[in-house]
Amino acid sequence: MDQIGASHISLRPIHDEEEEEEIDNLENLIVSSKSLSAYEQDSFKCLLPQIIASIIAASFAIGNGVSMSYSAILISQLEAPDSGFHVSKTQNAFMASIVPLMGPLASILSGFLMDKFGRVNALRLAIIPGIFGWSSLALAPNFQIIMVGRILTGIASTCASNPILVYITEIAHPKMRMSFMQMIPSYVSLGMIITYFGGSYVNWRTIAWLTNGFLIVSLIASSVIRESPLWLIYKGKLKEAKKSLTWFHKYQPNPLGKKETYAELEFKALKKKQDEKDVLRKEKKSVKDIIREFRKPTGYRPVLIMIPLFFFQQFSGIYVTMFYAITFIQDSGSNINAYFASSFIGLIRLAMAIFNVFILRYINRRTAIMVSGVGMAIFIFISGLYTQWNEEGVTTASWIPVAAILMYVVCSVTGLMFLPSMVTPELFPIEIRGVGYTIGYSITMLLMFGSLQSYYYLKEVLGGPSHLQWFYAIMCLAACVYTFIFLPETRGKKLSEISEYFNEGWTYIGRSHKKDKNLRKTKTIVG
Repeated sequence: MDQIGASHISLRPIHDEEEEEEIDNLENLIVSSKSLSAYEQDSFKCLLPQIIASIIAASFAIGNGVSMSYSAILISQLEAPDSGFHVSKTQNAFMASIVPLMGPLASILSGFLMDKFGRVNALRLAIIPGIFGWSSLALAPNFQIIMVGRILTGIASTCASNPILVYITEIAHPKMRMSFMQMIPSYVSLGMIITYFGGSYVNWRTIAWLTNGFLIVSLIASSVIRESPLWLIYKGKLKEAKKSLTWFHKYQPNPLGKKETYAELEFKALKKKQDEKDVLRKEKKSVKDIIREFRKPTGYRPVLIMIPLFFFQQFSGIYVTMFYAITFIQDSGSNINAYFASSFIGLIRLAMAIFNVFILRYINRRTAIMVSGVGMAIFIFISGLYTQWNEEGVTTASWIPVAAILMYVVCSVTGLMFLPSMVTPELFPIEIRGVGYTIGYSITMLLMFGSLQSYYYLKEVLGGPSHLQWFYAIMCLAACVYTFIFLPETRGKKLSEISEYFNEGWTYIGRSHKKDKNLRKTKTIVG
């Protein structure tokens, strides 16, 4: 047999011991060179278990969508004369912003829960505060109980978000990872549509009861899926890991044509990586161990890269248009029904999220974020311009701000809204992926709290809704510039390659993916 390469292998039937020995060598080469993923088929049938697992895991995010949009209908309905009790603007701001404020504490909790009990079990545990929170909102007699409900639903949202992303990151085919992750915003958008559309017909209490039903359905469906094989191997649960890999890869063809299945070879490869890194440690990991991991380049460099991007993301106005959707549209001077417009925007957001499931397989992360930011900046500027003209009576085209906001949302879903958070778990090694993503998510939630809490203040200080929208346009452009300079490309890269990238000097990974090749370091961005 000719010299065997990692990217091209020709297999022949085994007729004698010599050829059988060659197959054994081939198997060792595949495992030792970490190139097994090159033989993983990405047909629909082969990926079906991954698709099912991603759909079910992502379904827990429907509660997140309701949480994000719930304040919009809650504030609008409580401001009605017949609401039963009334709230101030300060109370409105806290009802909207308290959900992300729970993020840091809940994110740390979920990080340790999914590292201790597994990704799937952490998802199931997130149901508990969710049920209590939505029940509190449904029965709330006053502002104080509403806040209790919002706090609990905020904890539940964060405790569910982290395991979903980490789980899909670890089970998905490298080429399909980001596409599968787009199922998360699809469910978030669905939750928003239910909230906005339902809020125009039913009371906010009814929406809370309905959300409990969605959570219970997701909990029951989770019994179908398997735990992350990476986590199981990391914890030394090898028997369970083999079963999980067999389930995820049961339709994968045997790359060697004989002997072991793809799942068995994958188990060997993953086990070998863990042995080489010496990370199969005790069940309990001390705080010192975690701190030691974050002192390595693979720990602190991803955090430093993502913080500024998260800032620009949050102050670009993306989440303001969710949490204050009804108020935001009314401030634009449009005479279009705000509930209908919010529902339609949520529908478009859902359609774009589903579209991204297919398109992001072929588009680089960096490109998607930059194109998204430019589009957002253009349309939110147009919205601000026509909002001001509507206030001054220069134009009667009151529909243009809503149309511009709609296009702004379309652009946001294609990149800046979701990709920064989805890229984050790809950047950390398995040893601290749960805690690492937790830290990034906590920072995001604090910044989101700041952007939501400052909505009324910025609108007043900057001189009205039009100037606030122009401020958001500037933040969108800043996100584009920062992404171009600092954010590495991760599309199609194996998680081990991304870790090597940070460990070897923080150089730009490159835009093209070539199977079984070392990373091309083409441009140093930070020393």
